[in-house]
Amino acid sequence: MNIHDSEKMLGVLEQEGYSETGDPRKADLIVFNTCSIRQKAEQKFYSDLGRIRSFKKKRPGMKIAVAGCIAQQEGENILRKVPYVDFVFGPQNIHMLHTLVSGTNSSIAIEENPEIATTNLPVKRADRVKAWVTIMYGCNNFCSFCVVPYTRGRERSRPSEHIVSEVKKLACKGYKEITLLGQNVNSYKSDMDFPGLLRCLDRVGGIERIRFVTSHPRDLSDELITAIFDLQKVCEHIHLPLQSGSSRILRLMNRGYTYEEEYVSKIFRIREKVPGISITSDIIAGFPGETDDEHIQTIKALKEIEFDGIFSFNFSQRPGTRAALIEGQLTDEVKSERLRHILEVQDEITETKNRALEGTIQEVLIEGESETDKEKLTGRTRTNKIVNIPKIDVQKGALISVEITKGKKHSLEGKPIS
Repeated sequence: MNIHDSEKMLGVLEQEGYSETGDPRKADLIVFNTCSIRQKAEQKFYSDLGRIRSFKKKRPGMKIAVAGCIAQQEGENILRKVPYVDFVFGPQNIHMLHTLVSGTNSSIAIEENPEIATTNLPVKRADRVKAWVTIMYGCNNFCSFCVVPYTRGRERSRPSEHIVSEVKKLACKGYKEITLLGQNVNSYKSDMDFPGLLRCLDRVGGIERIRFVTSHPRDLSDELITAIFDLQKVCEHIHLPLQSGSSRILRLMNRGYTYEEEYVSKIFRIREKVPGISITSDIIAGFPGETDDEHIQTIKALKEIEFDGIFSFNFSQRPGTRAALIEGQLTDEVKSERLRHILEVQDEITETKNRALEGTIQEVLIEGESETDKEKLTGRTRTNKIVNIPKIDVQKGALISVEITKGKKHSLEGKPIS
C-alpha cells in the first residue's frame, strides 16, 4: 500500500511540474512516506530524517515532507520535534499534496477524508507490466496489535465502476497483471461484493493475471474460494494472515477466529476446491503473554498447514494499541529466539515445497532482469513463486512456459520451453 501511495504522490507532483531525482542532495522536495506498523520502521525513519538535515542546510530552499502513517499518528509533534520539516500529511490526504507544496494552506493535513474512495488521483507507476489497484481504504477490524484503523480510518470501498475503468485503462497501456489492494479485500462492498468484483475484472481483455492482498480469515467466504477456482485470470495464490497458532492468543489479538475450528477448516476448504494453490501467511513472534507452549502451538500450526511462505516479525509495542498495555510483555531476547525458531521451521517447509516442483512445467510472467544475476531473467508463477531462467530473447511482460530444474529456499530455477 505504501508503494502504491508513493506512486500516487509522484502522480500528483508530476502534475505540479516535479520530476524524480536519484540524488536527494539535489532535490527541491524530499518526501518520507512512512510506516508505523513496527517500531523498527519508525526508528529508521527518524534516523534517515536526521541525515537529511545537512542537505537542507546547504540548500535552504529545499522542502521536506513527512507522509504516511507516522505522519498521521504524530501530526504536529513532528513539526515541533523536527522544525526543519516543512509539512506533514496522512495517507488519507495525498490529494492535498499539490496545495501543501505550493504553500497555499497550512503545513499539516491529517484530517479524515470521507471522499477518499471516490477521489481518483493521478498515478506514476514504477512498473510497466504489473500494477497495484486500490479497491478500498481503511480497516474496521481493530486487531489489538495494529495501528492501521487509527491511521488509515474506517473501511471505504471504491465504486466498482471506478475500479473497472482503471483496470481497462491499464490493459490498454499493456499491463498484464494487477494486484488489488485493501487492508481486508474480503470485506469489499460497493454495488457488489468482492467475488462479484473479481468476476467483472476477469472479463477485462488484455489483463492476464489478477492477484489480491490482503484477505482476513474471518471474512473468507466460500463464494471467494469458488471465484478463485472458476475465474481463469485469478491466480492460485492467497495471502491469509494467521498471526498465531494459539486460539487464546488470537482472542487477545482480537482476530475474530479460532485456529482449530475456523482457520484450519478454511485452509482445508481452499485446498480441496483449488488443488495446488499457494498459501502464504503472517506470523507474530512473542505476543504479550504468549507462553512457551503457545509458541509451540504456532510451530505445530506451521507444520500442519505447510504454508508456501510467511512474513514473520517480532511483536512490536505500538502506542495507542490495546496490545501495548497487555501484561506479560516479553523480552527482546525471547521474541528474537521465537522468531528464529519460526523462520527455521518455515524455511525448511518452503524449500521442501519448492523442491516438489522440480520437473513441473510452470507458466511464468517475465518481470525483467534478475537483480542478483545479470545473466538471468526473473519472473513469477501463477502461485507467486519467483523463477530465475537463463537470459533469452523475450520481452518483459511475456508469458512463457518454464520447466523447473531446481527448487531453492526462496526461489526456483528453470529453463524455458519453446
